[in-house]
Amino acid sequence: MSASLVAAESATMYLANIPSPPQGVWHIGPLPIRGYAISILVGVLIGIYWMQRRYAARGGNPELVLDIAIAVIPAGIIGGRLYHVATDWPKYFGPGANPWDVFKITNGGLGIWGAVVLGVLAAWAVTKFRGAPFAPVLDAAAPAIVLGQAIGRLGNWFNQELYGGPTTLPWGLEIYQRVDEFGRVAPVTGTSTGMVLEVVHPTFLYEMVWNILACLVIVWADKKFRLGGGRVFALYVALYTLGRFFVELMRVDEATLVFGVRINNITSLLVFVGALIVLWLLRSSQREPEAYVKGADGHTVVEEVKTDTRS
Repeated sequence: MSASLVAAESATMYLANIPSPPQGVWHIGPLPIRGYAISILVGVLIGIYWMQRRYAARGGNPELVLDIAIAVIPAGIIGGRLYHVATDWPKYFGPGANPWDVFKITNGGLGIWGAVVLGVLAAWAVTKFRGAPFAPVLDAAAPAIVLGQAIGRLGNWFNQELYGGPTTLPWGLEIYQRVDEFGRVAPVTGTSTGMVLEVVHPTFLYEMVWNILACLVIVWADKKFRLGGGRVFALYVALYTLGRFFVELMRVDEATLVFGVRINNITSLLVFVGALIVLWLLRSSQREPEAYVKGADGHTVVEEVKTDTRS
């Protein structure tokens, strides 16, 4: 066998698989450091920072973003967990299940649908309390949210979860056997034995790549067409659900089925259609002037107009 052929085969073997992390949890004394939690935290922090910059560029007060984040983060976690538990209830309330596992959020299980819905409601409440227009807040947040989602998907890599079926493609993901210190199987909290259980489609990676592409499209469209009135957020919802629909078709993890169809596929389709309708209804909405967005400083545009009229 020629040296070039050997090198080619070696390169093929090297590119054949994407390794999973040998473990998803590390300990500093009694304190567990979870890759899943770190991924979400990094995504949240980067999203908040970018949203502040985008909102300030629209004329808003970036401090409002911090106020919103304080309300949205817990609301998003609660909403995401509620959706996950509601749609995968047999894992927690079925035969042999432990209902207390509902509270083990660090083991995975946050539904983006519930997180976005409850998070948006929390953001609306804070924005209304501060007397600021809500649409510019949503539009500033849109690409930051989907980028944060992309980063958060790395948490599924650490947990070895939400993957697809077996594959021989060059980017197949190796799923390792993990055991705890007593040798018991522990897929999330254990350490790899080095044994590869299977090589699968990394659907979390597919969604991560799609989210990054969606982020780029959103930023481009927002800049080119000066979108406003909530159109940027609607575009985010449409793009995300479109990609999620096809990624969901590839996943093999247990999921609630409705007429034989995964419930997340149904949710994706319905929300995608809804987002398209909203985009059409808002088709003439342009980016709001800075004077309007500055309502975040505590006074609305209506008050400003009245003041000017009296003078």
